[in-house]
Amino acid sequence: MKPDLGVTLCGIRMKNPIVTASGTCGYGQELAQFYDLSVLGAFTAKSITLERRAGNPNPRIAECVSGILNSIGIQSQGVRHFIEHDLPFLRRYDVPVLVSISGNYVEDYPKLAAILDREQGISALELNISCPNLERGGCSLGADPEAAGRIVRLVKAATGLPVIAKLTPNVSDITVIARSVEENGADAVTLINTLAGMAIDIQTQRPKLGNVTGGLSGPAIKPVAVKLVWEVSRVVAIPIIGMGGVVTWEDAVEFILAGATAVGIGTALFRDPWVVFEILSGMEKFMESKGIAHLDEIRGKVTLPQRRTG
Repeated sequence: MKPDLGVTLCGIRMKNPIVTASGTCGYGQELAQFYDLSVLGAFTAKSITLERRAGNPNPRIAECVSGILNSIGIQSQGVRHFIEHDLPFLRRYDVPVLVSISGNYVEDYPKLAAILDREQGISALELNISCPNLERGGCSLGADPEAAGRIVRLVKAATGLPVIAKLTPNVSDITVIARSVEENGADAVTLINTLAGMAIDIQTQRPKLGNVTGGLSGPAIKPVAVKLVWEVSRVVAIPIIGMGGVVTWEDAVEFILAGATAVGIGTALFRDPWVVFEILSGMEKFMESKGIAHLDEIRGKVTLPQRRTG
């Protein structure tokens, strides 16, 4: 019997654990040029805002060793444009759609949730309270346990959809934030968002990004992401979407061993959109070789070394 790659994330049945990271595949049409989105466990739409937002100045991308810095700044056509032009396209596919929402202020999030709650074809809302390159809101909201919890609480009151809080690694203790959003009703958490970073062009002596700083993603951040997923999994009972530097099937299995229910892929899709198939095939072969029937058998089962006493 073939291994079962299916998972259940806050009531959402997914055929496999692979989720696209918000912002890396737009609103689906970009990735759908390559293959049917239904092969994914879930698709996460790029963060949307209440009104149109221009985003940050160019340049917005800078390559780094084993990763990229980005400073897009949540460019968005606004929620009404998403509902009229993007959501109908995503409804064509047999895949759960997670819609990422972002705001400058706490009050923006429940307003967005109330609008989207009336629409068909949305499986859950992901709260982007952790973007490191917004002038207001963003990371500052997600770094404050009280503010993060309040956003979740207000959104839960405005929608019947599952609510997923995306957490920032740019804090002293991510478990404090995770416990706060869980206590306020979050159905799951996504971690991690990008690490705040900066790059300088030594020839021009100017920052490589138009916004000066941005968010680092890619393989360079995977060890940090795995550690934080493991830490959070030990203090919350809600499921985790683990992401940060996933490129291979081994990376995906590593996140599941650390405690993730689902695994997000982002930067790797820029280089190779078909990497999804390689990851799923590799995971399946690994499970067959180990006699693992279901991913639940290894989730959070990393074996820690015994501490010596005496």
